[in-house]
Amino acid sequence: MNEKTSWSRDQLLIAFKLYCQMPFGKMHSRNPKIIKYANLINRTPSALAMKLTNIASLDPSITSTGRRGLTGASSTDRAMWTEMKNDWDTFILEIYDAEKKFGISNDLNEINKTEKHISDSETLVDYTGKNKLSEINARIGQNFFRKSVLSAYNSKCCITGLSIPQLLIASHIIPWSTDNKNRLNPRNGLCLSIIHDKAFDMGIITLSEKYSVKVAEDYLLETFLLDNFFVATIIEYEGKSINLPEKFVPEQEFLNYHRAQIFKGKI
Repeated sequence: MNEKTSWSRDQLLIAFKLYCQMPFGKMHSRNPKIIKYANLINRTPSALAMKLTNIASLDPSITSTGRRGLTGASSTDRAMWTEMKNDWDTFILEIYDAEKKFGISNDLNEINKTEKHISDSETLVDYTGKNKLSEINARIGQNFFRKSVLSAYNSKCCITGLSIPQLLIASHIIPWSTDNKNRLNPRNGLCLSIIHDKAFDMGIITLSEKYSVKVAEDYLLETFLLDNFFVATIIEYEGKSINLPEKFVPEQEFLNYHRAQIFKGKI
């Protein structure tokens, strides 16, 4: 393998996929997944790991933490980062096509299984009246969004720390049907337990500008305080900060929308 050879677009698409779906702390050349994908795209593990850190240098969520040594992004890396941010839907489908070119398994059975672990707010599209290709593309996007959001939060509910994947939801901040441009943007997602996803979706809870939990006033009344489970799972987190992700920190613009349009309490 000649590491001086320029990266092809398909190779870069695979690298961007790994960046989105791999915890930042695992982006090193000894990671078995890095080794596997490096072999598949004809790059060395060290080169692929370095490319991931180059991509990380473009992520404000990473650079804002003061991490050093993340300065190697090329002009092509920068252009693709912008491309990804501007059109997540198309970019994700291009990643899927690149995987097929390299013989990387795209297991639609796995994608279909994703639907067993979603709530109404995580469902991306009504397939009624859609052709088979549209259905597959929607499921590819849905699977990518879920994996990216859970990866960013290390597969833990950002409110409670729950880490059982079957009980975690990649919850949309702005609903899927409201914002087509950002429906697959991981910064429009939160990793929440099933119950907190439902509470967020219904507007019972929201997040403040400082990323702390806010419970709607009507749910702080004595009637609800008599329910020990509700107190322990919802009210106890009032005012507490969430565990922020390593990458793809929730966009304030999206949280502003949730507070103004979905939250049932006072802002």
